Amino acid sequence: MFGTVPKVLWERSNPADEKNRITMEARALLLKSSSRKILIDTGNGGDFIPKYGANLGRKFAELYNIDAEGPSLEKSLAKFDVTFNDVTDVILTHLHFDHAGGATSVRGGEMVPTFPKAKYYLQKRNLETASSPNLRERASYFPSNYEPLIKKNVLKLFDGEVENFIPGFSVFISNGHTQGHQMVRVSDGTTTLLYCGDVVPTSSHVRLAWVMGFDLEPLRIIAEKERILSAAADQGWYLYFEHDPYCDAATVSRDGKDYVVSTRYWL
Repeated sequence: MFGTVPKVLWERSNPADEKNRITMEARALLLKSSSRKILIDTGNGGDFIPKYGANLGRKFAELYNIDAEGPSLEKSLAKFDVTFNDVTDVILTHLHFDHAGGATSVRGGEMVPTFPKAKYYLQKRNLETASSPNLRERASYFPSNYEPLIKKNVLKLFDGEVENFIPGFSVFISNGHTQGHQMVRVSDGTTTLLYCGDVVPTSSHVRLAWVMGFDLEPLRIIAEKERILSAAADQGWYLYFEHDPYCDAATVSRDGKDYVVSTRYWL
């Protein structure tokens, strides 16, 4: 998760277990209005064995030590009186399993969209990447997480940055982590929140040089982070972290030529 950053630095804020694993979240974001229930990303999902096959499913759960008793997407939505049938829109940052795993589910022996009445939004370039993944990402993209969306004709593909595809919603493109990753900006003209996805996955990654070993192009993602963090610092955006177990969101400020967290928020 921290690439070439020395462990002596990152373990201060993200202590590891005996297998060098850190605690992480797969935090989606629900936005409700009088007419829409919008979900950004869907986490790991479940059904690992039927979705990925018996051998891979067991290996997958063990490798990532996913807490089967932890919060599920269904239980989390229920806290806000929302069911799978209520969700109208699902925006996927990209199709890596920990972001799109919950987009599909096994029902009646068939793989189907988890949210039967929702439209799903994704970058065309990311679908192309997932359909023909490079060697580095082959273990992160699974057809079962997106092919049912295509089959049911619920997938809307963007080709680049888009403004107000839903009133107040825009997407920024990043290609440093994977091709066709989209960050989601939500704004009412006064307050702005940015769902960072894997561009700034935790509050620790606000530092420009703190990039992941998973990132395909470290120098590109540093430049992409600079663009986003500059705007966030100058305009007071809230950054929403998908993988940070200790902090849901934060504002940032400049620290010389770098950036630091100003205020942390727990939602």
